[in-house]
Amino acid sequence: MSPRGRATGASLIEVLIAVLVFGVGVVGLAGLLIISFRSNQMGYLRTQAEFVAMGMADRMRANPLGVWSGAYDSTSYPLTVTQDCTKAAACTPAQLAKRDQAQWSAQLNTFLPNPAASIACTKGVTADATQLQMRPPYAGNCVMKITWIERSATDSSTAAASNSGAGTGSVVTRTYAWNFQP
Repeated sequence: MSPRGRATGASLIEVLIAVLVFGVGVVGLAGLLIISFRSNQMGYLRTQAEFVAMGMADRMRANPLGVWSGAYDSTSYPLTVTQDCTKAAACTPAQLAKRDQAQWSAQLNTFLPNPAASIACTKGVTADATQLQMRPPYAGNCVMKITWIERSATDSSTAAASNSGAGTGSVVTRTYAWNFQP
C-alpha cells in the first residue's frame, strides 16, 4: 500500500472520530437545553403562585371587615362561586369577599396547573366594626397555602411517556405557603 493511501485512510478515521465527538456533544447540549426549559417553567409557575397570592392579599387588605368576619376562610379553593355585587348598589364586605373569591379562583385556574389553595385567618384581638375599618394591624394572622402539580425538572421519562400515551412520568406537588397580616 502506498504512503498516500495510509494518509487518506487515517484522515477518514480522524473525521469519523471528530463527527462522533461532535454528535455526543450535541446530544449532551440538547439534554441540557431540555432541563433548562423545564427549570424555567418551574420558576415561572412559582412566580405565578406568588403573583396570585399577592393579589388576593391586596384584596383582603382592602376589605378588613370581610377578612375578620371569616368571609375569605376556605380550605377548598378554587371555588365555584358567583358574585352578587351589582353596579346599582355598593357591595357589603361579605359580597366583596365573595367577588374576590370568584376572581381569585379564576386566576388560580388560569395561571397554575391543577391548583388547590386554602386561606385561614385568626383574630388576635376582638375589635368592633369601627376599629376594623382603621389600617393598623389587629394582631391577627392569615395563612395562605397554594399547591399545584408540575413535572420534575430532571425527569427524562415524562416527555417520552406523555408522547406515547403510556403514562405521565414523575410529577411533583409544589406548595407556596405564606403567613401575613392583612
